[in-house]
Amino acid sequence: MSTLKERLRADLTAAMKARDELVKSTLRMTLTAVHNVEVAGTEAREIDDAEVLQVITKEAKKRAESAEAFAAAGRDELAAQERAEGEILARYLPQQLGDDELAVLARDAVAAVEAETGQAPGPRQMGQVMKKAQAAAAGRADGKRVSAAVKALLVAPQ
Repeated sequence: MSTLKERLRADLTAAMKARDELVKSTLRMTLTAVHNVEVAGTEAREIDDAEVLQVITKEAKKRAESAEAFAAAGRDELAAQERAEGEILARYLPQQLGDDELAVLARDAVAAVEAETGQAPGPRQMGQVMKKAQAAAAGRADGKRVSAAVKALLVAPQ
């Protein structure tokens, strides 16, 4: 069993003992999502920490999108609940990259593609650069932020 999944279960038990309903419900939903990934497909399997992290990231993103939708609809109490659940899930995610670190990561990806192809990449090579940038970010930055940083470098003169 993955250590992250064990940590989620231990924290769920602690939340149940502390009668913390918000943490309890959030961790139960997350563990259910992890379980659904494990039993998806033709055969049940045990997932590793990287896959558990992907599930948690997906759940956190869902909470952020829901909070945005509720806030736009004037449902502030539901938006606040979704944000609180997102903060709980953020405890299990790696530290997010800052803008400066993300810019350096994007420059490194552009340089790597330039070294491979022998010429400076343009907007048409966005996919190649994004592949390298996403691999380097490894879940520490949202795809939209990585894409914006790469796009800024490919469009603007370096």
